[in-house]
Amino acid sequence: MDSQQSHAHHYVPRWYQKRFLPPGTTNFFYLDLRPKTVVWDGGSHQLKAVRRRGPAACFYRDDLYMLRFGRQATDVMEKLFFGVIDGLGRRAVEHFAEYGGITDETHSAFDNLSPYMGAQRFRTPRALDLIKKRVGSAHHNVALAMLQDVFQSHATMWTEGVWEIVRARQSPTKFIITDDPVTFYCKTVFPSEWEYPNEMSLKQIGTRTLFPLGLDSCLIITHLQLVRDPWSTPTEMRTNARSFQSAMKHLGDIQFGRELEEDEVLRVNYILKKRAVRYVAAVQEEWLYPELRISTKEWAKVDDDWFLLPHLWKVPFTREIVVGHQDGSASAWDEYGRRPWQRGFKDNVQRDREWGTFELAKRVWAKKRAGKSRASTDEGIARHVTDRMVDDYLRSEGLLAGHGTLGG
Repeated sequence: MDSQQSHAHHYVPRWYQKRFLPPGTTNFFYLDLRPKTVVWDGGSHQLKAVRRRGPAACFYRDDLYMLRFGRQATDVMEKLFFGVIDGLGRRAVEHFAEYGGITDETHSAFDNLSPYMGAQRFRTPRALDLIKKRVGSAHHNVALAMLQDVFQSHATMWTEGVWEIVRARQSPTKFIITDDPVTFYCKTVFPSEWEYPNEMSLKQIGTRTLFPLGLDSCLIITHLQLVRDPWSTPTEMRTNARSFQSAMKHLGDIQFGRELEEDEVLRVNYILKKRAVRYVAAVQEEWLYPELRISTKEWAKVDDDWFLLPHLWKVPFTREIVVGHQDGSASAWDEYGRRPWQRGFKDNVQRDREWGTFELAKRVWAKKRAGKSRASTDEGIARHVTDRMVDDYLRSEGLLAGHGTLGG
């Protein structure tokens, strides 16, 4: 092999790991959920579950992205494919980790974040093993080639989801890292139900995406269909669930600024840890064990107070996005990505049903989240109007006294 080739391939990039280390800190507490047992004649010894390690020694596997052709091998995928995606993704993660509204960089950051998240989802050992299982080939080259074909398969539905960047600036506990950082959570799909390397489907209404962006920020993406009807059957397929198709998003609808409470950060970390395959890292050792301090460990009840949902009153009930082109033509999508020629486009029956459940959900959400920090959007004065509407409703229900709002 060429001595210039890299061999320690990080499936969680070092630059991303460093976002979870405060200035002046160089090592994590690195937890092995399945520490090896060393066996020798006459005895055995289990290795320590927690070790102190820096980013260079965490979340990597030797030659994971090495392509082999007979006696020849190349790390071109590590250097070029992931090199380009990581370069663009790093700037996108940095942008949204500190997101406070649309800037000149937001459009490009949004365009680059989904490809990076997709690559992160599919570059892990678990995901590569799942690709091998699905294509029916154990050949590593085949899995790496397929990764390049499928890594953007979630981008369509992520784009159509409701985005919120939550913060942990006021919580003593911060977010942790796992060996599967772009994490799926569905309250009725229990971790014990999935045999490695199988994974739950993003196509299900109740599947949320949780992606920590650093120590004190985390992106949560929720399907619009769940936002409009939180009582939907979580395992049913989302309306017009699909991949590799065009989708539109109004960037002004991205929510930001909500500060999670300590127990809410613990619950996010609990989800992240339960969905990890083997390794978890944190800057403080106690953060590795959210299950010891969390208010509930019941998987189906982790989000009973709807803390993973965005600010429902600030999710517009839109039905269609229309884009005009320079030649005078126009393109249209409804809220679930259906085009005018597709069956179900702007489905009035579905719209009327969801209008009723959404209006009820807004009121239930207001009661569940009374007194909690709230998200903002980049919609100017409208965000203040909606918060006053929430407060007026809570006041009418006897849940809020006096005047003013409970903004984030």
